[in-house]
Amino acid sequence: MKPKKLTIFNDPIYGFIRIPSDLIFDLIAHPYFQRLRRISQMGLSYMVYPGAHHTRFHHALGSMYLMQKSIRVLRFKGVAISEAEEKGLLGAILLHDIGHGPFSHAMEHSIVNGVSHEQISLQFMQELNKVFNGELDEAISIFTRKHPKRFLNQLVSSQLDMDRLDYLKRDSFYTGVSEGNTNADRLITMLNVVDSGNLVVEEKGIYSVEKFLMARRFMYWQVYLHKTGVVAEQILISILKRARFLIKNGRQLHGSNSLLFFLQNDINRDRFDAQVLERFSKLDDIDILSAVKNWQEEDDKVLSTLCKMLINRKLLHIKVKKEPIKKGKLTRRKEKVAKMFGLSTEDEISYFIFTGEIENRAYNQESQNIHILRKNGKIVDVAKLSDHLNITALSKTVTKYYICYPKDAV
Repeated sequence: MKPKKLTIFNDPIYGFIRIPSDLIFDLIAHPYFQRLRRISQMGLSYMVYPGAHHTRFHHALGSMYLMQKSIRVLRFKGVAISEAEEKGLLGAILLHDIGHGPFSHAMEHSIVNGVSHEQISLQFMQELNKVFNGELDEAISIFTRKHPKRFLNQLVSSQLDMDRLDYLKRDSFYTGVSEGNTNADRLITMLNVVDSGNLVVEEKGIYSVEKFLMARRFMYWQVYLHKTGVVAEQILISILKRARFLIKNGRQLHGSNSLLFFLQNDINRDRFDAQVLERFSKLDDIDILSAVKNWQEEDDKVLSTLCKMLINRKLLHIKVKKEPIKKGKLTRRKEKVAKMFGLSTEDEISYFIFTGEIENRAYNQESQNIHILRKNGKIVDVAKLSDHLNITALSKTVTKYYICYPKDAV
């Protein structure tokens, strides 16, 4: 007799999450997906919020749970979703983040060049589709937004999808930032599909949508773009940049085979083939943290200093402004940094003092709008229907500018 497979996970947010099929179970059990247990959901945000140690694995399961609820709600309202389409939705949402690298977005600027995590997720899905004999065809169609039923695509990727609903609620829980919490149950209950095949929210749910957008704005400025998290991520990017520079100039550095492969080679979209994907699947947060700990002892002053900053949380100071940083102020601080660390080249100085910008727009009125279904049957964009003045403001891109430098270089 074939033994029964584990069919539930106990999740701190939703309680028991049921695994609906052998396919989903086998996808979760695959090494590609198990790697997500070792990929932090929020990168280095734990340096600000100590509880933020949850993983992409948590988030993927949570997103799948919300998708199961959405399917049940829509079917109850008479929306036709076939068994094949259900399998496609669950596969697409489960695997939507499988292409994230260690510490997530920081790696898109240092490990690979011009290859987004979405592109890598698609390659993982295509490889898994070979393993599972084409059972992910429908999931890939939905993930790439090519499915003829638009609402299926929108459930996986839109401004009100299961991905966003889970990560806002989950990240709010683990950071302890209660203002980011959203009522996912209420929003899902209010979902519907109109004749044109688009996902809409029934009018009774408009206040829940407003709360969702406000929570998203708050989480971005208070959590995802928190200035300490920003500077920590920039230091990590600088560490990998410096390590790559040293290796290309003949320096031997200790690191895992997977990490050294990506530091020794310039991997771009054209070079990201099946063999590179296999190497990428062996790379996780452990590789990066282990290397950074070891590199503290390197005799290259730039690399060792940056690594000590990150490991001991003695980060660069960061100031965030509403206006671009003036060049004169930057030049004066560069001179102080050069003397502090005994640096002579502009390139070395730029590791310790640099500028950048961050931006956020909580709601995009030009793409994948959130539509409200009024009681009279009319479809209206949430920004036009809402009596909340902030919704229009949330549609504007807000840009802030920052400068990072050692605390003593004032």
